[in-house]
Amino acid sequence: MSLNEPFESVPMANDHPDQAISLSQALLAPRIVIEGTEPVLDGGAFAAKAVSGQPVTVSSKVYSDGHDRLAVMLNWREASSRRWHCLPMQSQGNDLWLAEFTPTQIGPHLFSIETWIDPFATYCHDLEKKYHAGVEVSLELEEGRLMLGKGVELSQGSLREEIGAVQAQLASLDTEGQVARLLHPDTAKLMALAEHRSYLTRSREFPLDVDRPAALFASWYELFPRSITDSPERHGTFNDVHARLPMIRDMGFDVLYFPPIHPIGTQHRKGRNNALRAEPGDPGSPYAIGSPDGGHEAIHPQLGSREDFRRLVAAAAEHGLEIALDFAIQCSQDHPWLKQHPGWFSWRPDGTIRYAENPPKKYQDIVNVDFYAADAVPSLWLALRDVVVGWVEEGVKTFRVDNPHTKPLPFWQWLIANVRSQYPEVIFLAEAFTKPAMMARLGKVGYAQSYTYFTWRNTKQELREYFEELNQPPWCHCYRPNFFVNTPDINPYFLHTSGRAGFLIRAALATMGSGLWGMYSGFELCESAALPGKEEYLDSEKYQIRPRDFNQPGNIVAEIAQLNRIRRQNRALQTHLGVAFFNCWNDNILYFAKRTPERDNFILVAISLDPHNAQEAHFELPLWELGLDDDAQTLGEDLMNGHRWTWHGKTQWMRIEPWHQPFGIWRIEKAS
Repeated sequence: MSLNEPFESVPMANDHPDQAISLSQALLAPRIVIEGTEPVLDGGAFAAKAVSGQPVTVSSKVYSDGHDRLAVMLNWREASSRRWHCLPMQSQGNDLWLAEFTPTQIGPHLFSIETWIDPFATYCHDLEKKYHAGVEVSLELEEGRLMLGKGVELSQGSLREEIGAVQAQLASLDTEGQVARLLHPDTAKLMALAEHRSYLTRSREFPLDVDRPAALFASWYELFPRSITDSPERHGTFNDVHARLPMIRDMGFDVLYFPPIHPIGTQHRKGRNNALRAEPGDPGSPYAIGSPDGGHEAIHPQLGSREDFRRLVAAAAEHGLEIALDFAIQCSQDHPWLKQHPGWFSWRPDGTIRYAENPPKKYQDIVNVDFYAADAVPSLWLALRDVVVGWVEEGVKTFRVDNPHTKPLPFWQWLIANVRSQYPEVIFLAEAFTKPAMMARLGKVGYAQSYTYFTWRNTKQELREYFEELNQPPWCHCYRPNFFVNTPDINPYFLHTSGRAGFLIRAALATMGSGLWGMYSGFELCESAALPGKEEYLDSEKYQIRPRDFNQPGNIVAEIAQLNRIRRQNRALQTHLGVAFFNCWNDNILYFAKRTPERDNFILVAISLDPHNAQEAHFELPLWELGLDDDAQTLGEDLMNGHRWTWHGKTQWMRIEPWHQPFGIWRIEKAS
């Protein structure tokens, strides 16, 4: 192997670590080490996440024996393209190298790192040290002329002529002039182009999945179309939803999400408050999918026609909203698939089928498919893929997936990649409240977003630890948290007794904590009536029609609108990344910053976690992050009301009154 033939950077080991490496292995092993590359998931087994139009920072530890200088290059391309883009990586000291690139297209990408020993850079480093130390360098200057001559030999065309001109110029210069010409950046650029790249070493190609910006920054609003009505006796329709679009838009939401809109089964239909027996007129749970009117590809007749749905999708788009649908892989016992494809299900010895359970919860109105039944592979998988594609072709680009952690991971990895190979703009949100490893894995196999533990994080310590965890690898590379403040399934205990202030606290935490957040209809009205002792809503909308007066007194519509407006106006708030916590001497006040890497958008957030009592505290302004002294002046602006002031020094004082506003959101800037 010649010195300029690339080595693959792989661990220098064999199948038996306790045995010595063989000579042939040593001779073929790369001399330069590339390790600790980020963003990388499981050694490149899964794609790290990125967003089109936003920079991706790649870092790696690159080093070799001796004191030779290294050149390190970042290469990246769209997976569908053969054209590589190349960027020099910059040394950060201690063998750490960084480079940044910005993908402009959505879909799969690849990146790799290559490095080589750079003899001319090594020469220049040594020449500069010797010359400035007063050491005689006549021999070094002769070496430089020889290196330029070698560069001429390795070059062609205009590059050959330019290097030759530099070599010729040296003859007319004194020692100082020769040193200056050899060390000039233009000379280094020419020689880099001519370099034969000794001991060239390449990393493997690492995958990167680039989504559209809505995968990282969006505000979700969930409603049941059937409840958009003036009477619990009248089933709401898609046409009724049109009247809600302006208010949802004005609150600042981007995504309007519907629970399943498919026909609902009648066998074992649930009644009010999850009763096992439905009374006449009870609409049933929309998660019991399927009836003689159709299954997952069909629309519940009482909601309207397919043309009504298309008109709603178009009208929502005119209001800046996109429709998201629930993809719930479960069937009522009236679903057409049970008769058309009985082999897709597991049947009991007596000919019955087991209903779904999640102890202590029981779902007598639904049954699950068997992904690995003999008759289901691959026909069931393809049918489910076709369901998703069918709705994509109706204009739906976002899907919230119900309980994905109870379905096979290989299925999701295949389905998401298959759908996005045709429609790369499609976004999948995982409704996965489960163990951390599974939640992370769902992100790795393709989910763009996920529900989170945020719902159950209430204390200062819990919130800080969770926010910081999501900012660290591997989570920051594979997992985008969507901070839903409530769902039809979850009426958090904190909201049961905290009143209006409690709803504002959770709204502020969600909107400031992540670029993605969501709320279920009724949150803006501070609805909190619960089934006794449970995190479930009394008179749950899952089992009945619930009309609402969205203008009723005590609502927090205006505050939600302003929180979403603040998010749109401040780049630092459009991601869960970039969070930092600072000193605030009160355990009832969560105090943190969200800031851009350039620090040109710096937001301070202080949220009282006590919905009942006023809280006071001294706190520190992070002046050091702005490059300021402890006694510097800074400009502050309250982003909720526009009030402006000047802060003097690092230590400040706050008082938060929950009956007024239980949080503060301030933009801080250097004083001119």
